[in-house]
Amino acid sequence: MSIIYGLVSRVPMEKEILIVDYGMGNLGSIYTMLKHLGIAAEISSSAERIADAGKIILAGVGAFDNGMRKINGHGFTELLHKKVLQEKTPVLGICLGMQLMTQGSEEGTIPGLGWLTASTVRFQFADNPGRLKIPHMGWNIVQKNRESQLTAGLPQEARFYFVHSYHVICRQQMDVLLRTHYGYDFPSAIQKGNIFGVQFHPEKSHRFGMQILKNFAGI
Repeated sequence: MSIIYGLVSRVPMEKEILIVDYGMGNLGSIYTMLKHLGIAAEISSSAERIADAGKIILAGVGAFDNGMRKINGHGFTELLHKKVLQEKTPVLGICLGMQLMTQGSEEGTIPGLGWLTASTVRFQFADNPGRLKIPHMGWNIVQKNRESQLTAGLPQEARFYFVHSYHVICRQQMDVLLRTHYGYDFPSAIQKGNIFGVQFHPEKSHRFGMQILKNFAGI
């Protein structure tokens, strides 16, 4: 099944961004922001449309195992591996989507997509500085770890909107683009070749989020 919400700024289909609908979270807000920016996009659960995509967004909210169960159940796993690992299609993971790119999560037992040498862990505050709450929710500042096409044009102290109880730990520090402090530093944006991920919600982060989405569209 394919749900086409519309096309903006007519471009060849192979150039379009495909937002994968695997049944996790409200994808409409991401599509709406892309439309606002004049970027061609489609939300689809069709394997054929995913196979033809020029770029892919893997978003979502919820539990890690449920996300992987739905991806596996839709038969998307091997297709996504082919697109991302063999064809080198640019992919952007958002929130849960970024976590699913890791090898696995403390939240469950099902293996992740394994595109990153990384794992997903729950926030742990040994002394709970300032009585920090979980989930980490609200606006927070990011700091650049290295330069990337994804983060080009961001000021030194850009702010993004977060809602999450788990975060990614990267074993390859060069994969980390942005860091955020919440009790301790954690990776809030990553890149490994054509694989990009952000823990925050760019579609809810106003002008800074718009910059991230425009940068991804331009890769």
